[in-house]
Amino acid sequence: MIPRAVLVERPTEYSELLARHGTREQARFFLHARDRTLEEVEGRHRALAAARATVLAAIPADWRRAAVLRPELDRFLFEPDDVVVVLGQDGLVANVAKYLAGQPVIGLNLEPGVLVPHLPAAAADLLADVAAGRAALQRRTMAAARLDDGQELLALNEVFVGHASHQSARYTLALGEQAERQSSSGLIVTTGTGATGWAASIHRERHSSLPLPAPEDDRLAFFVREPWPSAWTGTSLDEGELGAGAILRVQSEMNDGGVVFGDGIEGDRLELDWGRRVEVGVATAKLQLVS
Repeated sequence: MIPRAVLVERPTEYSELLARHGTREQARFFLHARDRTLEEVEGRHRALAAARATVLAAIPADWRRAAVLRPELDRFLFEPDDVVVVLGQDGLVANVAKYLAGQPVIGLNLEPGVLVPHLPAAAADLLADVAAGRAALQRRTMAAARLDDGQELLALNEVFVGHASHQSARYTLALGEQAERQSSSGLIVTTGTGATGWAASIHRERHSSLPLPAPEDDRLAFFVREPWPSAWTGTSLDEGELGAGAILRVQSEMNDGGVVFGDGIEGDRLELDWGRRVEVGVATAKLQLVS
């Protein structure tokens, strides 16, 4: 099978402005009202277009190729032999990771980050390394959430369980032999990749001594956000870690609005209505990031 390079990107700010306002001059007027200039937005658009051309030129001529924008990821069918090339910020890698099944991911950006560590000019060498089987890979752990009806989602950073409005969520939380009814602002289950983001803020704010996982550790950590003590709800099971094979179970007591989503993408979520159960643990799949 001839490999297929799949370029994953997001619309530029300039493209989104044109889609919203219709014309270049309307976009200029909109930006001017906010003390910004069209020229700065166009400059970034041109720089990214040049980077995109560099990446496309680096794909071997005999390879198949495809391109997909971030809003289309949930409708795009990835193939087992794909080589995924992400051009954009770190968050774009998290956006695409949940739709993959072990395909190698090359992260590129004009300003390299943790998950997009390479400049676009390196695309040709990186693609050659992947094709030759000599690419160095980071196997980053992901989290999996599965409902009792079989629906499942994956997350590279964290899974959120709670109310869609982030108001009080009521549920029963269980880990091993421990179980507790809770009312809280929801809970997050973080991977090592996500441990520098949302989880780090909670960890720091509560002065937690819980060791956070590293990106390739086969373990997760969970934090309950603002658990409320009452006559029928407790706060003792407010954080912990999940090793490989450990499962955190949540049974909803919310009549409506209960949700499960990953990596902050609320639009791609599972509904967690009253009585429904979700189990969260270490995913079998890993992100294969070319380092």
